[in-house]
Amino acid sequence: MIETRHLTKDYEDLRAVDDVSLSIERGQCVGLLGLNGAGKTTLLRMLCGLLTPSEGDIRIDGLDAAEETLAVRGRIGFLPENPPLYPEMTVARFLRFAALLRGVPALGVEARVQETAQRCQLADRLGDRIETLSYGYRKRVGIAQAIVHQPALVILDEPIAGLDPRQIVEMRELVRSLRGEHTVLLSSHNLPEISQTCDKLLVMDRGRIIQQGSEHELAELLGRRRRILLQVRGERTRVKDTLARVSGVSGVQILGEADGVVEAEIESAADVREEAARAVIGAGLGLLTLSRKELDLEGVFLRLTGGREGQA
Repeated sequence: MIETRHLTKDYEDLRAVDDVSLSIERGQCVGLLGLNGAGKTTLLRMLCGLLTPSEGDIRIDGLDAAEETLAVRGRIGFLPENPPLYPEMTVARFLRFAALLRGVPALGVEARVQETAQRCQLADRLGDRIETLSYGYRKRVGIAQAIVHQPALVILDEPIAGLDPRQIVEMRELVRSLRGEHTVLLSSHNLPEISQTCDKLLVMDRGRIIQQGSEHELAELLGRRRRILLQVRGERTRVKDTLARVSGVSGVQILGEADGVVEAEIESAADVREEAARAVIGAGLGLLTLSRKELDLEGVFLRLTGGREGQA
């Protein structure tokens, strides 16, 4: 659905996007992660045809974006961080306007407006002026205008920015519902939401895609040192010494102790759960729980970007 080759964007002496080559398959929901200034919005705007690349090629749905610009734009729905709304219009009038602007045949506009409003939970707001809507509902209208023409590709820039917790959950479900029928590319600073919504992650830093894959694949790539959590009934020092003697274990940390139960974390290059269980039981200690600790998305992101902090 999306293919780029050596995509680059320069602003005088600033290179905002640097030699980005990527491929996104039809029907995927892909998350674009990066600190402020990483180049995410510039990349999205080039994909939408709103910015011209300094170098490189873009193909959307098999079409060359430079040679077939209008056809490519018709296949894309775009929601910028601040939705492009006309506050004096009603929701219905605005969606009709957006549908006609994107080439929906006049006879099919009303059906598309009703269907899109239903999907975005706006059916009871069609007669409301946009200026009277809450911020969360305005975001819904923004997504509705992006999908009213049934585009093959939907691009969402920070779709949950500024939403309260309940609105975030509702927006997450809406974005999830787009998968399959549409290819979805979204950027966000909210790493847990990206994790729960997307099939694939693109990590962007200083204008480049520095890694891509599922959250699990990225964690596996970085998590060469595995961590295993255990709860063991027994004396603290004995538990630690027993685990430290397991072949392959490079470190043992005691996380806590209560009512004779010790919580420990071990680090190893390989999966040593079986060996650790055998050692604990063989030492006459009580093994209560044993599980592998997954590297979370925040950990993946910080390690990929060198632990640098950005402004959310």
